[in-house]
Amino acid sequence: MVDIERLEVIKEKESDKLFSRLRKNADKYLVEDDKVTLKGDYYEKQVRIALKNFDIINPDEISEYIVLGGYFSLAKVLEMDRGDVIDVIKKSNLRGRGGAGFPTGRKWETAYKTDDYQKYIICNADEGDPGAYMDRSILEGDPHSVLEGMAIAGYAVGADKGFIYVRAEYPGAVASLLNAIEDAKALGVLGDNILDTDFCFDIELRLGAGAFVCGEGTALMESIEGRRGMPRNKEFRTTVKGLWDKPTVINNVETFANVAQIIENGPDWFRSIGTEKSSGTKVFALVGKINKPGLVEVPMGMTIYDIVYGIGGGIPEMKRAKAVQTGGPSGGCIPSRLFNTKVDFESLQEIGSIMGSGGLVVMDESDCMVDIAKFFLEFSVSESCGKCTPCRIGNMRLYEMLEKLTQGTGEVEDIEKLKTLSDVICETSLCGLGQSSPNPVLSTINYFYDEYLEHAQDKKCRAHVCQGLLFYEISDKCIGCTRCQTKCPTGAVYGSVREKHYIDQDKCIKCGECYKACPVYAIDRF
Repeated sequence: MVDIERLEVIKEKESDKLFSRLRKNADKYLVEDDKVTLKGDYYEKQVRIALKNFDIINPDEISEYIVLGGYFSLAKVLEMDRGDVIDVIKKSNLRGRGGAGFPTGRKWETAYKTDDYQKYIICNADEGDPGAYMDRSILEGDPHSVLEGMAIAGYAVGADKGFIYVRAEYPGAVASLLNAIEDAKALGVLGDNILDTDFCFDIELRLGAGAFVCGEGTALMESIEGRRGMPRNKEFRTTVKGLWDKPTVINNVETFANVAQIIENGPDWFRSIGTEKSSGTKVFALVGKINKPGLVEVPMGMTIYDIVYGIGGGIPEMKRAKAVQTGGPSGGCIPSRLFNTKVDFESLQEIGSIMGSGGLVVMDESDCMVDIAKFFLEFSVSESCGKCTPCRIGNMRLYEMLEKLTQGTGEVEDIEKLKTLSDVICETSLCGLGQSSPNPVLSTINYFYDEYLEHAQDKKCRAHVCQGLLFYEISDKCIGCTRCQTKCPTGAVYGSVREKHYIDQDKCIKCGECYKACPVYAIDRF
């Protein structure tokens, strides 16, 4: 018999305290019965499931999580057949939020049907995409939602041990998780004989050392086992032969954060949100050239335009949007003309990008797309584990060609070489990092070919970002104030006071300090 009474006692005892605190801040919270939502234009178009409790509860107080329904879903599944729990997840069409979008229920079912005395649950919290902070926010703001989701997964597949692989660079998340695990064990919703049943499930933390490749499942398992994080040859599914060669379910933070609410509200409720093939919501870190950056959770199927302009408030300084990058270094750059594209797994894949873990970087007309591709590729080069040649050597060759283009020494032929080599790397790399690392290159060539051509053929950067392609010249507007001369670090600017100045192009390093210093805008930049 499941001991649900201890949860009900806490909920009844602490409800008034929590709701009283929230009602006192009426400008921020809307409290209706036992439901709480955040108020403000920023949240009107959002649908919060994974972020349901974020910025509402005190993450260090397990009682506040319980007041808003926490751990009641775990109590519910402990009275269900394991196969029935998996059927609920399958019917909900919850897909992995780590990037690949694999159906969560099918993954759990494979592990459940694999006969072994030991099975594991792993939460992948190794969030490494530039500009992404979704996992960190959930772990810091609502850690119990992840613990409960993992415990439900453990019960469903027959696992008694879980690991959360979290980045050591997230000390706040680590502290929050350690406190949450301790409180959950003290309450009896984690550890031995959970809620007075025979189900036992324990969770440990493993700290990552900052290697982006450890976000790949098999590399992550190698790291947990104490070896260097390098991808394995995929002879078996991890649900059959994973951590220490035992059946292992790996899902990311956001996926687990959805599980308890699916159990609570039912699969039909979850499927009613989003699209037919991509149910539910997706959390994004909306960053870059945007008026209202922040963490957003939107229903699958919302357009990029609605996210950027409807929630994010558009582009600062009245500039025009140029593109958005989804999926981090593994994703693609989507031009503004395709902003009516729906944000779901299939739609993004059709236009050469991916959902990824949830970074959404907005770029405006002041961004150079060749330089953007180089930036993301440089990240992939530095984060490659080096195990396979296509990723280790191929990405370096891509980076070198992009460097030539941005320095003004590239040729038109280099553009075709970039495409050919990118295709080879995608097809022959060992793991997902290498297979997707050329995506920023391929997508920018596809949608911004004219910028590549300008760099290679005309030796120009329309965004004036690539220093190797810039040219500064002082016009007749010069009043001889000497400010440009004073700021020049190489002595390239010369001229007398109150007379027109000149730039020695042989000494000019194209740093732009003279351009910034001129009070009368007498310096032209080409």
